[in-house]
Formats: sequence, structure tokens, C-alpha cells
Amino acid sequence: MPSMITISATAVPDHLRGALTRWLLEVTPHLYVGTVSARVRDELWASVAACTDDGMSVLVYPSDNEQGFELRTAGRRQRHPVNFDGLTLVAFQTVSKETAKPV
Repeated sequence: MPSMITISATAVPDHLRGALTRWLLEVTPHLYVGTVSARVRDELWASVAACTDDGMSVLVYPSDNEQGFELRTAGRRQRHPVNFDGLTLVAFQTVSKETAKPV
């Protein structure tokens, strides 16, 4: 059964942005929304996760849980989902001085 999904994909290659617009509507730069089947959702996410290196991508889709949605993340990110007794919370990853890149 089709359901609405949202994908935010920043710093991804142009070919991936083009592939996403075949299935989803780009409502603002790097934010995609649409209604697709679970199979299409999983295939799109596999493509996004494979191409997200230095960027950051997030997929939000409906689920039968307390919050009503689940999310997946890919790429280098300072935020990552954490399951806390069935609720998804977002934890911030700190950047150490050794791994931080000079600006």
C-alpha cells in the first residue's frame, strides 16, 4: 500500500537528485516528498544511502508505532536516531578536536 515519504538529501550528486525527482516532488532544494510503495521507498533509500558520503540524508515514513513514523539516516551527520523504549529520539554527535576539519 502506498504511503507518503519525505527525504532530505544534502550534498548528494546531481544524478541522484534527478533520480529522486522521477518518483518524488522536490518541494524545496534537497527536500523530496511523495507517495510510493514500500518497495520503491526501500530502493530509493538504498540509492540515497549509497551516494551520501560527506552529505547527510534523512528518510521519514509512516509506521505503526507510538510516534506514527520511522526515520533512517545516512552520511556524515551530527544527529542520529536512538531508540529509547520504543520512541525515536535524536542524539547529537559531538565532533572531537582531532577529527574536526579546519575551516
